[in-house]
Amino acid sequence: MASCWWRWRRGCSWRPAARSPGPGSPDRVGPCGPRPAATACAQISYFNLVKSLTSAFPNMYSISRLHHTTLAVDCCSKTQSGEKYTDPFKLGRRDLKGLYEDIRKELLISATELKEMSQYYFDGKGKAFRPIIVVLMARACNTHYNNSRDVQASQRAIALIAEMIHTASLVHDDVIDDASSRRGKHTVNKIWGEKKAVLAGDLILSAASIALARIGNTTVISILTQVIEDLVRGEFLQLGSKENENERFAHYLEKTFKKTASLIANSCKAVSVLGCPDPVVHEIAYQYGKNVGIAFQLIDDVLDFTSCSDQMGKPTSADLKLGLATGPVLFACRQSDGVQQTTYLAQRYCHEAIREISKLRPSPERDALIQLSETVLTRDK
Repeated sequence: MASCWWRWRRGCSWRPAARSPGPGSPDRVGPCGPRPAATACAQISYFNLVKSLTSAFPNMYSISRLHHTTLAVDCCSKTQSGEKYTDPFKLGRRDLKGLYEDIRKELLISATELKEMSQYYFDGKGKAFRPIIVVLMARACNTHYNNSRDVQASQRAIALIAEMIHTASLVHDDVIDDASSRRGKHTVNKIWGEKKAVLAGDLILSAASIALARIGNTTVISILTQVIEDLVRGEFLQLGSKENENERFAHYLEKTFKKTASLIANSCKAVSVLGCPDPVVHEIAYQYGKNVGIAFQLIDDVLDFTSCSDQMGKPTSADLKLGLATGPVLFACRQSDGVQQTTYLAQRYCHEAIREISKLRPSPERDALIQLSETVLTRDK
């Protein structure tokens, strides 16, 4: 355990860093790549953040049935903005009232069966993790730019579009994986068959595209259409593999970004573009979403090994049964604790997300995004 901890500490630099390469840089797949020196302002902010993080090192706690450990971020009674901590999910949901009703309105079609299939997962029982991140990021960027905490209608629309794209990808993934359950109930393909499920996913994507076009911002349209391309490329990456051990891990991280993190990263960037003209803020939003998204999927891969199907709402060990090598398997091939090492890697991505979002002006939403990064590590489903 001590040697694993030391290897992780050595691999994770605590030194302040400036903005990493832009979203178009293909070489940056993790938080440990080379970076230029940071500004004095970022150094001061990050120094305070690191101080609060490192003070929590003695407090280790379990996040799974197998008792693999994760870093406990010492959540003080007050945030860096001076206000009491607010549950990030509760704070985000204030702008998402009627979220699923609004999505179902986008899917109003005359064909009864197709309507039922396309609306099947929009029953309000999902976590709405992506929409919550999007509206919190919108508020944080608006506050940073003009001290306004109001979410614009176009920014809220991005939250709906992100959830629709995500759900469409789930419908298609279940067809590819021949999955039988999702969110504690039968999948669309299990009930209506594969061919109709593919069409239902296509309909959701087309409705999301129409909603995106209504926003009327060509930059935002370009940003979010990149997500759809990444989803397809990520699925193709999942179908293949690499012979070299190091190449396999890079392949896995790239696939993880394209299938999961790209949607969160680009949605965060889209709302920042709508709320603030500063490219520096756009990059902060993108990098936060990218790192949180990768960490989210890494923990999801851990839970695939450590949780039960009832807890997850879908079959566990599914990736292993499909012959997919995720983080725990790849680390195990290196003769190390796969679950523990994957968790440590997720911590590093979360800490990078915290470093990025801390560059914004203090606000309850910025601090909620910091806290949300921690919940990614401690979630159990």
